[in-house]
Amino acid sequence: MSAPAYAACCQTAFPCPRTRDDYASRVDRMLEMAAGAIIGYEPFHDVRLVVFPEFAHGAPIHGSVAELRDKLAVELPNEHIDRYAAFCREHGVWMQTGSFIEHDPDHPDVLFNSTMLVGPDGPLATYRKLNPWIPWELHASPHDLADYDREPLPVVDTEIGRIGCAICYDWLFPETIRQLAFNGAEILVRISAYMDPWGATPPMDWWTLFNRARAVENTAIVVACNQGASLEDYAPFSWPGGSMVVDWDGRVLAQADPGPGEKVVVAPIDVETLRAERARRVGHDMRAHLRSGVHTYLERDHLAPAEDPASIDGASLRQRIADAKRSLEEDRS
Repeated sequence: MSAPAYAACCQTAFPCPRTRDDYASRVDRMLEMAAGAIIGYEPFHDVRLVVFPEFAHGAPIHGSVAELRDKLAVELPNEHIDRYAAFCREHGVWMQTGSFIEHDPDHPDVLFNSTMLVGPDGPLATYRKLNPWIPWELHASPHDLADYDREPLPVVDTEIGRIGCAICYDWLFPETIRQLAFNGAEILVRISAYMDPWGATPPMDWWTLFNRARAVENTAIVVACNQGASLEDYAPFSWPGGSMVVDWDGRVLAQADPGPGEKVVVAPIDVETLRAERARRVGHDMRAHLRSGVHTYLERDHLAPAEDPASIDGASLRQRIADAKRSLEEDRS
């Protein structure tokens, strides 16, 4: 049996970005962190997957889509992805980038919160957040676009395993992560900006709760990298870090201590053993035991797609949420 590859969660702590001009210096620092993890741990492990958190490049901090487009949005791939690809070629690694505010010429009126999986051969997949943290995040979901023709939950088969990614709030929807698993994912990557009080400490500690639950219910490895920015730099929220790697039985293999700041946590992603466990198990294989036909709540939308994805704002989001709540009450009556 070959030795497993290792993942490194590189938790950043940048000030809140104001314009896209901030991106290049952030990429400088993230490449330093990635190189440090690969080289520093080389006597002990082969780090082959590097993961950065949500908002590592751009965050949806402005009050309108127009302002986000003007100040922060970029197309993907871009010159920063080119630098990541060169790094991955040099070191023989795969990287899940921190998120960008993305502008896509195929959908010119909307923005996405997006991350790319990059490998030694270049960019491999773009994931766009399906479940924005509403009502604050004004970027669109692929679900909002009737003509969206990409796979919304891509999974990439790599030398180190089949990798799928979802972003932060996505992980509170078991259906989203389960779809990645049914699309073939073995390594579930979570890039997050998960703030207090739901972060990495009791009494709530949703961060650990959902990371472990999604690993167990999908018999998968979870690599979860969280934002480590401080309240001073990212008001009105503070960010508890706590980046972690979890195995298919919900064991936390490694975790950064809670609290803001740059941190790196390294742990094995033993896909060979995972595959053996998936093949062997008769009990506790929830993917194989799933009785899909009884889950009728998925037969219709609850939160409706945006009527005008180009004009998403706080008021329209609150109205859609109210409509969905009213529909829930009508279903029970």
